[in-house]
Amino acid sequence: MSRPRLVIVGAGIVGCALADELTERGWTDVTVVDQGPLFAAGGSSSHAPGLVFQTNPSKTMTEFAAYTVSKYASLGGDCFRQVGGLEVATTPERWTDLRRKHGWAESWGVEARLVDTEECVRLWPLLDRAEVLGGFHVPGDGLAAAVACGQAQASRAVERGARFLPCHTVVGIDQKGGRVTGVSVLTGGEYRTIPADVVVCAAGFWGPSIGRLVGLSVPLLPLAHQYAKSGPLPPQPQGPILRHQDRDLYFRQHGDRIGIGSYAHRPMPVAQDEIAPKGTTMPSVQAFTEEDFEPAWQDAVELLPALAGSKYQDGINGIFSFTPDGFPLIGEAPQLDGFWLAEAVWVTHSAGVARALAEVLVDGRSGYDLHECELSRFEQAQLSPAYVEERGRQNFVEVYDIIHPLQPMESPRPLRTSPFHPRQRELGGYFLESAGWERPHWFEANVPLLEEQEAVESLGVAQRDEWASRYWSPVAAAESYATRARVALYDMTPLKRIEVSGPKAAAFLQRMTTNNVDKKPGSVTYTLLLDVKGGIRSDLTVARLEEDVFQIGANGNLDLDWLTRHAPVGVRVRDLTPGTCCVGVWGPWARGLIEDLTDMDVSNENFRYFTCKSGYIGHVPVLAMRVSYVGELGWELYTGADMGLKLWDTLWDPGLTTAGGRAAFNSLRLEKGYRLWGVDMTTEHNPYEAGLGFAVRTDKDFIGRDALSSDVTRKLVPLLSAEVVMGKEPVRHAGRTVGYVTSAAYGHTIQRPIAYAWLPIELTEPGTPVDISYFGRRVPAEVAAEPLYDPGMEKIRC
Repeated sequence: MSRPRLVIVGAGIVGCALADELTERGWTDVTVVDQGPLFAAGGSSSHAPGLVFQTNPSKTMTEFAAYTVSKYASLGGDCFRQVGGLEVATTPERWTDLRRKHGWAESWGVEARLVDTEECVRLWPLLDRAEVLGGFHVPGDGLAAAVACGQAQASRAVERGARFLPCHTVVGIDQKGGRVTGVSVLTGGEYRTIPADVVVCAAGFWGPSIGRLVGLSVPLLPLAHQYAKSGPLPPQPQGPILRHQDRDLYFRQHGDRIGIGSYAHRPMPVAQDEIAPKGTTMPSVQAFTEEDFEPAWQDAVELLPALAGSKYQDGINGIFSFTPDGFPLIGEAPQLDGFWLAEAVWVTHSAGVARALAEVLVDGRSGYDLHECELSRFEQAQLSPAYVEERGRQNFVEVYDIIHPLQPMESPRPLRTSPFHPRQRELGGYFLESAGWERPHWFEANVPLLEEQEAVESLGVAQRDEWASRYWSPVAAAESYATRARVALYDMTPLKRIEVSGPKAAAFLQRMTTNNVDKKPGSVTYTLLLDVKGGIRSDLTVARLEEDVFQIGANGNLDLDWLTRHAPVGVRVRDLTPGTCCVGVWGPWARGLIEDLTDMDVSNENFRYFTCKSGYIGHVPVLAMRVSYVGELGWELYTGADMGLKLWDTLWDPGLTTAGGRAAFNSLRLEKGYRLWGVDMTTEHNPYEAGLGFAVRTDKDFIGRDALSSDVTRKLVPLLSAEVVMGKEPVRHAGRTVGYVTSAAYGHTIQRPIAYAWLPIELTEPGTPVDISYFGRRVPAEVAAEPLYDPGMEKIRC
């Protein structure tokens, strides 16, 4: 079996790790080129302090780091020292956050413990005992010598047939017919071409420059980060890596000196043309600016008083890569087959990212859930240089901050708004942000509706601690109540809308999705996208508008990219989202509201659940789909963006309608058991595990069918708990960790906190008692039968 010719651009730790992973899997025609010498080639790997901290709110990033620890610890020599990691709290807020972090570690399978002040001082004797409230200790964390790790992996790759070419500057990516064919390089004053079927850009902060060679925007911002060493200190025992995140500092030992890294200074972006040129000893290192480091040094002395007798030395401003959302960039360029990225990857996650990409290249998919990292996750509005810089700067500032899971970036906002936005602002909408969209979470105009609630308990206030009360309002209870009792309008505009058309559209979608979508025009089908191993890539609603025209309700840009890549000649895939809008009209009074405004027959007999029609609401042309994500009678109404405001105003009746926000929406959908892709299920899960087997038709052929099995060892189930939690908390049974929470909210209709969780199949019987560990506290819960609301589907089908 022939293997592709592959060229990796960049011989830093990521390029070396990828060469190792690929050659281990049998791809031996691998060439790694770098403009610098080997193996301190001049990128971030050449100066990186090498900290590997495993625990992260992202399960995937934690798994990347855990694999990095495991692999580098096995390389031997001076590659990795498993000294452990210690994060100290000097404020009550940080100590609370460390309890949250300990929950992540437990959920994702990382050995960790919370330790008191005395244990912190035992681990790091130089700590000022009076400053420290406690700490978070992970014995498996450690220090990677990035250059040594890279060289060790490169050596293994070379033994299997790979070659590494130093002092080769990439000047072009050759292509033909939409595919890469080679890499043009300049070496020794001469130009040459290295043939390639696949090219991977692992050039670190030079990634945007390589991307420009193929017309690709690489949303990465190089930023300088300060690192210095103390003067000599008395001998100390080897301690763990130390992080003082309350002051944006970290520390590691260098013999008798201490290295100090700081994120406390102003963001210092570095443009591509400002990076030192080829031939410079260390292009990734800029001149140290003492004025920026001086405050950090004072904070370091405050935590470690022994430093007061010395002075920082050997300071650098070292360049690292930041993305708009803080995640790496992994994936294939949308406009050029065979050109891949492995960018914005720190040493911490380097081996894990390399393994993931090698799996995708060789096997067609990774065992890791990559949706947070995929290159195509960004919308066009998020790729402007101004956006990338502003968000990159902010991610630098917030890298060690305590971030609430709902906390939005504050700028640039507003960026994307629906046509309903002016009315939402008039109603006192409280907006959070997602994919650039302003999304109302509740409306202050609905405060008077709280008086209609029959019991204070239904608000869920008593079951919320200080964390769960942030970015939430009891108004969500009123909006939930209004949806269940009357009718509410929900802005669904931010959800991706895709048109698939052409003579082969039906056959194409039959091949791509799990359910039967080849039905008559006017039908709507809930279905799934799977990868080749049967993992859930997304869930969709597919409406057949005409024989050759389908409209798809999708989760985001990844779905658009997936369908576009697979579309054959004769099938057109088009993003409708920017020019359209959607409002959900849901509640038992929805039919009464709409029927007086429309020319369509909206009776149950003539407009059945999961069907669609075109017509008018007043003067507004609409596509009406009878679907509901809150478990009530209703329709999604689509129209052009130019008519959106008119649609809202036509539907609005102050005595009848209520505006609903995302907080109410999330509560309602959990009561009904509706899954949220990317949170409740991902490519790690198959449809049967996720409770979505009803959307699978095995009597037809589709991507991932042959890999599916209905024999499952785990399931996604609802828990009814004693307290509202946030998501990602560990779930315990009989004293051991057995799963983790995905989504959570207060169910205002059932008046109980709800948490969906992944559990072993033997613990999924309704009534099974479990505990949720929430900030270290035991929250009793029990498995429940789903759906929790309207199990007979009487409300939604009436």
